[in-house]
Amino acid sequence: MHVRTLGSRTTSLDVPALGLGCMGMSDYYAPGDEAGSLATIRRALDLGVTFLDTADAYGPFTNEELVGRAVAGRRDEVVLATKFGVERRPDGTAVGINGRPEYVRSACEASLRRLGTDHIDLYYQHRIDPAVPVEETWGAMAELVAAGKVRHLGISEAAPATVRRAHAVHPVTAGQYEYSLFTRDIEDAHLPVLRELGIGLVAYSPVGRGLLTGAPAPQAYGERDFRRTAPRFQGENLTANLALVERVRALAAAKGVTPAQLALAWVLAQGPDVTAVPGTKRVRYLEENAAAADVVLTAGELAALEQAVPRGAVAGARYDEGRLAQVDL
Repeated sequence: MHVRTLGSRTTSLDVPALGLGCMGMSDYYAPGDEAGSLATIRRALDLGVTFLDTADAYGPFTNEELVGRAVAGRRDEVVLATKFGVERRPDGTAVGINGRPEYVRSACEASLRRLGTDHIDLYYQHRIDPAVPVEETWGAMAELVAAGKVRHLGISEAAPATVRRAHAVHPVTAGQYEYSLFTRDIEDAHLPVLRELGIGLVAYSPVGRGLLTGAPAPQAYGERDFRRTAPRFQGENLTANLALVERVRALAAAKGVTPAQLALAWVLAQGPDVTAVPGTKRVRYLEENAAAADVVLTAGELAALEQAVPRGAVAGARYDEGRLAQVDL
């Protein structure tokens, strides 16, 4: 697996070009499959996909426990990333966004315990708390670094100005944002700021929450699958988006790769400071995704993708109104 570097020289973190998003193993999509998920994570480590992405909110809490069990005995092989800030009760009820310093400290201790480790390689502020100055949140995060409990700090779905304020308190190693052929909102303002400050980009949902795999089946989504109400997966929006997927499928066939591999290769082609964490709980899809790191796109192929999926062509918002309210635009 190819290695990429997140962060500036003083806060650099080497990670695989492609990591593994573990969220869907426990939450937000179909029901979990613990045995299959454990096998997938362990196979990921064998393939060099050692950048694992989780969060305390996933499950909630159970995803970190799952990851902890999967990496037991192999912790030194792993770049372990988790997040705090989306507060949920054990039954899954949403409490809200929490960036209070005392919560940062308690959330970190709980994550360390669930993950079965004495340090977190990359600790993200999952969402920005509008009621707490980001400087206060990041002051507490910096204390965790000083204490050796956290190695690097990250920020997710934060506005460019917020990123600047956080970076002034402690260097930000990585910014995590949704980024794919279908979601390119960050290109105008966010990505330039990340690059100005020497912050790496970790792209989540790099295959458009499954749409870009070429085989979406919205009618099969279970009751717990948030895509059942996501605007891009509804009615006329879905019809329009599937037409774009067909264009990607045709280009992938011409290249001799799968649509998912083509979509992932496009993300990685956006710069050496970009890595992606596609999620899956199945070994065969993990192996398919991992192979995308070796797919090299020519200038002509990149241009063809731009023509097939013009920026702004995707129909529907990426979140419904309630979820979008959590994003610090």
